Amino acid sequence: MGWGLVLPALGLALAGWAVPRLLARLFPEGVRPLLWLALTAALAMQALSMALFLGLYLLQGVPLSELVRPGHGSLLLHLARLGAASALIWGPLLVLSVAGLPRRWRRASW
Repeated sequence: MGWGLVLPALGLALAGWAVPRLLARLFPEGVRPLLWLALTAALAMQALSMALFLGLYLLQGVPLSELVRPGHGSLLLHLARLGAASALIWGPLLVLSVAGLPRRWRRASW
């Protein structure tokens, strides 16, 4: 099996679980902050996925000038599509991670 596919997928899966846990340290307890945390984590994972795909292109030897030749907006749209598709990997783990956060609450209740 190709490690070029497995390692990035495992990294995204791990990040999908870890990002909400790390953000939970910054957000207060409660239902409304939990919803904001979930949205923030999803946006952070989208940005992280886009950066990962850009890094993979660069590691494969594709020059940045070649990537931006059609335009910066075109590159961002392409990376956004790849990030959205990768949500199939990190999305379920992000949801499970966020769903488990209320168990750690000390002051607020679900």
